[in-house]
Amino acid sequence: MIFDKRLVKDFDKALLVITFILCLGGVLMLHSATQAKGLIFIESYVFRQINWIVLAAAFLLIVINISYQKFIDISYALYAINIVLLMLVLILGRERLGAQRWFTVGNFAFQPSEFIKINFILTLANLLGSKKGRLEDAKMFFIPLVLLAIPFLLVLVQPDLGTALLLIPIFLAMAYVGGMRVKHLLILVIIGISALPFFWHFLKDYQKQRLLVFLNPNVDPLGAGYTIIQSKIAVGSGGLTGKGWLAGTQNQLNFLPERHTDFIFSVIGEEWGLFGALILILLYFLITRRGFDIVSSTNDMYGKLVAVGIVVLISLQVVINIAMTIGLMPVVGIPLPLVSYGGSSMLATFIAIGLLLNIGMRRSRF
Repeated sequence: MIFDKRLVKDFDKALLVITFILCLGGVLMLHSATQAKGLIFIESYVFRQINWIVLAAAFLLIVINISYQKFIDISYALYAINIVLLMLVLILGRERLGAQRWFTVGNFAFQPSEFIKINFILTLANLLGSKKGRLEDAKMFFIPLVLLAIPFLLVLVQPDLGTALLLIPIFLAMAYVGGMRVKHLLILVIIGISALPFFWHFLKDYQKQRLLVFLNPNVDPLGAGYTIIQSKIAVGSGGLTGKGWLAGTQNQLNFLPERHTDFIFSVIGEEWGLFGALILILLYFLITRRGFDIVSSTNDMYGKLVAVGIVVLISLQVVINIAMTIGLMPVVGIPLPLVSYGGSSMLATFIAIGLLLNIGMRRSRF
């Protein structure tokens, strides 16, 4: 239990504090991004986000009180359930903006693809940890690939290109730490790059258009290129210190679409400027740094693998989201962890951080 003195001693309080600081900042920016909608408080995005944070915090408490080994023990069952949900959402899910990713009950929306990232990490850690010392065998290379391919393809056809692609670097990082030969991983990367033209034919038209406007947003400035053009204007107009909270013109005058979700970093850049953006990036860097400290100090291979997967997951989401909003990457629909509006993303991120805290607390036990 968490009240074990040794567990309390190794509990990373700073990681938890940084997590809630990011959540608080996210709520403030969410208010700025959505106040123009004129909703009463109990119907507002802010109220709903606070509810999600409270629920996510409860999940975090549950996660840190149960040894991470138990989650690894049931990882195959969790993975199987999540795969079934990914199949069902293709049939029963709600379609929005050309993607079918959500189950909805009233105002509640649940996105299974957010949780497959966590369950994939747990299951891959279970598999790689159990094969320790045998992963140099080429035959062992294909079993983890199947574990990757199933959720990758199911998420890709929703379509959710961003989440599907996230699974690949997570797999590569965990496989490397788990002991796979570098040459096998390089072969996988080469095959993946070679297959890109093949996957192009399976992309939706709007996804192809997003990739094209990444190269030149002015190809369709009032259509697919509109959001990224407005996002770059917002970030650039913030200057060093920003226009002030609630004072961003691109934000408050509704020029910027999806500013409460995937493009909330643009609101931060406009209203808090370069300094505010750098503070945000520093907070994420501290999470990544503390995560790698847990990785390096954990002797248990299972715990090390899970921790690596989580650190790569969170840090990559941050890098992709920020790069996406300033035009350095195509728009692929990756939220900014702990800051963007979204219940499933918030729950999944808190569970991931809970597992990271869990491993850190128990690193001296295994």
